[in-house]
Amino acid sequence: MPNKKTLSLALTAALFALPMVSLAQDGAEEAAAEEESSIYSWNAAIATDYMFRGVSQTDGEAALQLGADLNFDNGFYVGVWGSNVDFGAGSPDVEIDTYIGWNHDLTERLNLDLMVNRYNYIGEADDYGDSDYNEFIGALTLDETYTFTLGYTNDVYALGETGMYFGLGGSWELPHAIGLDVTAGRSTFDEATGYEDYSDFSISFNKDFGPVNAAIGYYGTDADGDVNFGDAADNRFMLTLSIGG
Repeated sequence: MPNKKTLSLALTAALFALPMVSLAQDGAEEAAAEEESSIYSWNAAIATDYMFRGVSQTDGEAALQLGADLNFDNGFYVGVWGSNVDFGAGSPDVEIDTYIGWNHDLTERLNLDLMVNRYNYIGEADDYGDSDYNEFIGALTLDETYTFTLGYTNDVYALGETGMYFGLGGSWELPHAIGLDVTAGRSTFDEATGYEDYSDFSISFNKDFGPVNAAIGYYGTDADGDVNFGDAADNRFMLTLSIGG
């Protein structure tokens, strides 16, 4: 599942003379206008793992992830995001998420994001079975800091049963331009799925180094996560290097 949090790109310039200040301001205004008019954005990352709601999607191995979005002035957006995956013998090799959504500031402090995501899996063995399913995801963010997320699907893991996700998250900027992100979530399933309801958590720190954002986080689940997913739900650290524009 893609993380749609915007990747910041840091640019530093030294100005030694007054005429250069004017040129820099003109250049900055021109670049800002170009960025505002562009509807296209992209992101790329390499990570030591791919964690989704506290569970490894790559059997503890590294992940290469790429994504692109079209963002329109009316708040609508469409996008695609992909990563390698590994769920065991015969499982898919690649996850490609395709999504459409709408993002809108309800007030100066409150933002609403509504999205329908399609999880598409490619490369599974013939006898593995279908894994593709849809999920509706809504997120309400206060002061660009606190986010409540609700996910709903009537076909969780392509089992034809209902699954829901409830998440709380916070993002803060610490001294030295270090970002702190904390999340806690709860996944629930219809009894017919055979999965136990479980909780997940994460805490991560990130910092920009030029155009590259480096993040290190600790991810995990409760005991029921281990019951559902075995070693894939073991608590672990993950390092991610990402870039975007």
